[in-house]
Amino acid sequence: MLSLIRLALLFVLSPLARAANPPAPPEPPAPPPTHANVAYGSHERQVLDLWLAPSARPTPLVLHLHGGGWVRGDKAKVAGLERYLAAGISVASANYRFTTQAMRAGVEPPVAWPLADAARAVQFLRSRTAAWNLDPRRVAATGGSAGACSSLYLAFHDDLADPASRDPVARESTRLWCVAVSGAQTTLDPAEMRAWTPNSVYGGHAFGFMSNPDDLATRDRSFPEFLAARERILPWIQRYSPFAHAGAGDPPTYLLYPAAPALGQPQRDPTHTANFGVKLQERLRAAGVPCELAYPGAPEVAHPSIEEFLIARLTAAK
Repeated sequence: MLSLIRLALLFVLSPLARAANPPAPPEPPAPPPTHANVAYGSHERQVLDLWLAPSARPTPLVLHLHGGGWVRGDKAKVAGLERYLAAGISVASANYRFTTQAMRAGVEPPVAWPLADAARAVQFLRSRTAAWNLDPRRVAATGGSAGACSSLYLAFHDDLADPASRDPVARESTRLWCVAVSGAQTTLDPAEMRAWTPNSVYGGHAFGFMSNPDDLATRDRSFPEFLAARERILPWIQRYSPFAHAGAGDPPTYLLYPAAPALGQPQRDPTHTANFGVKLQERLRAAGVPCELAYPGAPEVAHPSIEEFLIARLTAAK
C-alpha cells in the first residue's frame, strides 16, 4: 500500500519538479558560414568553413582545428563562434586528413598529414586576406585534444613558408599571433609522456603504431611498441612534437585542462591531463614566452576561458 502511495505522489509531484527545474533551453543554431566547404587542398578532407565578421578594417582570424585523435571528428562545431564574431574576429574551421588515411596511403609518419594540413590551412587563409578582409598578422589557432596538439605545433614550429615555391599559397607564413587550446597533448615523445604521467597510452598511431587503421579501438594498444621504438623514430618525434619546438620567440599561449595536474602520478584521463600543460608552461616561461595554464583551482589565470584570452590578444592595441 505504501509503495502505491509513493508512486502516486511521484506521479503528482514530478510535473511540479520539472516546473521548478525546467530543462535548459537548447542552444541556438550557429550562424551559417559566410563561405562553406572551401577547398584549401585537393583531398576531400581539405576543406574549411569561414565566418567573416563585418568590419571596415581587416579583421583578426581564429582558426579552429577539431579534436578526435587525428582519426575522427569534423569542423562543424566551433566553441565561442558568436563571441568571436561579436568582437570583430573572423573564424575559420578546418577539416584535415586523418592519420588512418595516411597509413592506408603509406605516408610515414602518418601524423605528417594532419599537421601539414593545419599549416596549409593557415597559409591558404593568409593568401586570401585581401579578398576576405583579414589581418594577415593577427591569426590565432585553437582546438581541443588532437586539434590542440596541431595548434601548438603551428605555434612553436619555425615558419614553414617556402619562399621559393611555385605555389603562392606555400609561400605564405605559418606563424601565429597567439594560440589557445584545451586538453592538449604538448609532447609526442613517449618517454616524456611516461615520465610525466606513468599510465600514458596515447600517441603511437601518430607514427604508424596502430595494428589496424580500420579498427579505431587498436589506437591506444600500441604504446609499449611505440615506447620501445623511441630511439629509432626519434627524428620523427623531434620533427612533429610541439614540445621539441617550444622556445624563445613563440606566441603567447593559453592551455586549458579539466582537472588539476599531479606530475609523476597516474591520471584518470592521461591523454588530456594538465601534466602536459605544467611541463610546457615551465619551458615557455623559461624562454620568456607568456603562458597561462588554466584548470580548476589554478593560480595566476588572467583569462577564465579560451575565448576571453583570444579576444583580448587579437583585439589588443598594436
